[in-house]
Amino acid sequence: MRDSPAELSPEEFRALGHDLVDRIAELLRGLRERPVAPDTSPARIRSLIGGGGVPEVGEDPKTILDGAADLLFDHSTFNGHPRFFGYITSSASPIGALADLLAAGVNANVGAWQLSPVATEIERQTVRWVAELIGFPADGGGIMVSGGNMANMVCLIAAIRAKAGWNVRQQGTLAEGGKRLVLYASEEVHTWLQKGADMCGLGLDSVKAIGIDESRAMRVDELRRQIVADREAGLDPAFVVGTAGSVGVGAVDPLPEIARLCEEQGIWFHVDGAYGAPAAMLSDAPPALRGIGLADSVAIDPHKWLYAPIEAGCSLVRDARALHDAFAFHPPYYRFEGSDEDPPTNFHEWGPQNTRGFRALKVWATIRQVGRGGYQRMIGDDITLSREMFEEAKRHPDIEALTQSLSIATFRYVPRELSETRHDAATTAYLNELNTELLARLQRQGRVFLSNAVLDGRFALRACIVNFRTELDDARAVVTESVRVGGEIHRELRVRF
Repeated sequence: MRDSPAELSPEEFRALGHDLVDRIAELLRGLRERPVAPDTSPARIRSLIGGGGVPEVGEDPKTILDGAADLLFDHSTFNGHPRFFGYITSSASPIGALADLLAAGVNANVGAWQLSPVATEIERQTVRWVAELIGFPADGGGIMVSGGNMANMVCLIAAIRAKAGWNVRQQGTLAEGGKRLVLYASEEVHTWLQKGADMCGLGLDSVKAIGIDESRAMRVDELRRQIVADREAGLDPAFVVGTAGSVGVGAVDPLPEIARLCEEQGIWFHVDGAYGAPAAMLSDAPPALRGIGLADSVAIDPHKWLYAPIEAGCSLVRDARALHDAFAFHPPYYRFEGSDEDPPTNFHEWGPQNTRGFRALKVWATIRQVGRGGYQRMIGDDITLSREMFEEAKRHPDIEALTQSLSIATFRYVPRELSETRHDAATTAYLNELNTELLARLQRQGRVFLSNAVLDGRFALRACIVNFRTELDDARAVVTESVRVGGEIHRELRVRF
């Protein structure tokens, strides 16, 4: 019998797996008592991992797993911690973590049905369920991808192929005689659009930023004017992005109005719902979110507000043919046909990857455990907690509450003796410096973890709640800690202000 250094006997695998699951369970049990993030440095982490080259001789599997668990448990930033409010990364469902283990154990290649019969059908069902949850037609095309950037880019690529008046696959995005395609989004759009324009060869000049209103949502009148001006200039308006929950403040663009304009103008309407789309299932959802169902395509991240483990993104396209036409190739070394009566889905024809992991299982398992009603309750709780945090900020004399939308609140520390003064350039610069240092210290100290937004030149603290472990005391601690640490910094800095 072949002796392989990579193999584990069933008994060894069982013992190691049981021990590791026990340790992870204890980590989750005690997560609240741990710092949200470690106070460390790259050099410190490298010293813990150890240097040197590839080991010549293999090590004991238990030693490896125990050491890795120690490193991760003691030196990680925990986005599942009830006081993690940075960026838009949710606490991951425990069943999703177990599903990832199951998926890795089977190791399905979900690039072709023949290589992954059950996994392919589970992914197809997962895509339909995600569409149903957010109010998008479930009979279109869709595919699981790594996250929001890729989910949006897959839709962009499908749109470019569908809306260009020439064969983009054969001739490229700037074919001889072809017009320059133009992409539109609000000033608040996530940077995926710039990345997408760059990677697709359209160039950053193809992206037109549209002004925003007082809620930081796109102004449709400005969008219309820009489209008309670009057509008159000989350009080809092709793609409009409506944002369903901006990364900075959670703003929702007027999606129904944008949909009507795009239909009138013959432009592809895409919704970046990576963060906010799941809120559409709430009975009291912002009315603008109802426009998701009118889009030509939608991007959504189940590893955000559907609480799946990272990585999990999903691209949804109303016209399945547009998605398939954008990515389908048929090389001679792939023979994955099936019967005409019951044709198989080969996902390598629906997205950029050929070899694909089984991302859908963790999303599928979480949806099955939670159900629509469970999602409505958890998402509603997150929004309520964000509003409570914002009200707490408004009540404190040393906090300036700035914005609250969906489950994102922004505010900044403003010492009360400065709150009533005229904010000239020097005061604005001082407050920006103070709050920048405040954010850094909060992250280092690990009691709460926030990120930032910049609003009209003001550096703001930003708290996003997509976390089923967060409670009211955790939300209120954000204000308490910001005031405590902000006061310390102000006492240090004001001697020179």
